[in-house]
Amino acid sequence: MYIDPIYSQLILPLIISLFLAINMGASGTAPSFSAAFGANLIPKNLIPGLFGIMVFAGAVIAGKNVAITLGTGFLPQENMTILLTSIILLSVALSLLMANLLGIPQSTSQSTVFALSGASVYFGHFESNKLFIEIIPTWLILPFVAFGLAYIAGKYIYSPHRKTKYFEFETLKRHSGLQAMVIISSLYVAFSIGANNVANASGPVASMVINELELGDNEQNFALIMMLSILIIAPAFGIGSSLMGTKVMHRTGKEIVELGPVSATLISFITASLLLSVSLIRGIPASLVQLNTGAILAIGCAKHGCKEIFSKSSVRKFWIIWIIAPLFAFLLSITMIWVADKMGVLAFTA
Repeated sequence: MYIDPIYSQLILPLIISLFLAINMGASGTAPSFSAAFGANLIPKNLIPGLFGIMVFAGAVIAGKNVAITLGTGFLPQENMTILLTSIILLSVALSLLMANLLGIPQSTSQSTVFALSGASVYFGHFESNKLFIEIIPTWLILPFVAFGLAYIAGKYIYSPHRKTKYFEFETLKRHSGLQAMVIISSLYVAFSIGANNVANASGPVASMVINELELGDNEQNFALIMMLSILIIAPAFGIGSSLMGTKVMHRTGKEIVELGPVSATLISFITASLLLSVSLIRGIPASLVQLNTGAILAIGCAKHGCKEIFSKSSVRKFWIIWIIAPLFAFLLSITMIWVADKMGVLAFTA
């Protein structure tokens, strides 16, 4: 039976996208379930399955806008060849793998945007307004919003002037209704991750498939191909969560500050709502990892004081990796594109 070579060539970027999704699943487990895990409400062996189901639901229901941004907002669709898409996805995956091996939750969206920006810079399609006026300001503002909201709530919950035992963890953890709220909020975070982060792989892959199969540049085709790519890519999030998510989740949930049920619920609700809002309203790929960590730091500051929390070695490692990983993706993308260009294998004219 004859098979068009183009279909066999599509296997490589799909494999890389699955590798990326596995790493995203490992990294995304922390911001979705570290609050509930840190509060000792969900056994760690149940988390990957719950995480994978909700990520899939979020991608299908609310992931369209971010996928369009990442699939068509940085490079013309005709530039998204098999090789270039593979290079971009591999650059993101390797930057996330580095962070995961170090046990640091890293922003997939930032690495993806920087990898795409590296390609757009190389080919002269870089739109500085989109990156520096729209996307980066959102990255900078949202973690401070999450920190501020969580700090205000944390100061109220953990205020030393309140003597009632209702706010103590040992009392709260016996309330089944409150525990259910924490679990629901964790699922809500995973849904938000699906709405935003699955697009990091499905967006470029959808553009590549449309370009290579010459399906035409229209929104209906993009939506259909994106949905098919989600069906392939989203389940790999659960696999990554199972393979590598525990280490990252343990560091975020246990080492920064021991969380109680109320603070866990607040963290999950605040961060998920912020991420889902920018996904649906603006279609901006944002960092739930940084939103979640900012909120956890705020609760720690409210409970123990900012000096003690920010002096922790785990927190210092976060800042370093958050800066290095996106830059690594940017430089790796440009370098591999330059090598491929010199070898004459990019198959299009910039």
